[in-house]
Amino acid sequence: MEKNVLGTDLKVCSCEPMTGWFRDGYCKTDHDDQGIHTVCAVMSEEFLAFSKSRGNDLSSPTSFFPGLKAGDHWCLCAGRWVEAYNAGMACPVVLESTHEETLAIVSINVLKEFAFKE
Repeated sequence: MEKNVLGTDLKVCSCEPMTGWFRDGYCKTDHDDQGIHTVCAVMSEEFLAFSKSRGNDLSSPTSFFPGLKAGDHWCLCAGRWVEAYNAGMACPVVLESTHEETLAIVSINVLKEFAFKE
């Protein structure tokens, strides 16, 4: 079983919309995932606008992508989340659904600052 940043079993991030590198709902990764899609993030209007301004439009639907809205859970590239954090635009993170590989890029203490509270 894959582990999350808390050291426990990785939980599903989202099945509606279906997310994950493997499109199985989990923020799992492998050697082909160059973006390291391991952060289960809760989208905010601010983050979606930030991501779009950086050339990654997550809010507009395409033929193979539904487009995201505030409140949706999505497996983000760890580097993009860190970029947003450094710009003061980071969105909340579901720690139980964020893969442990994320810790190679961002500390658990930073992630805990942005822990999603339902």
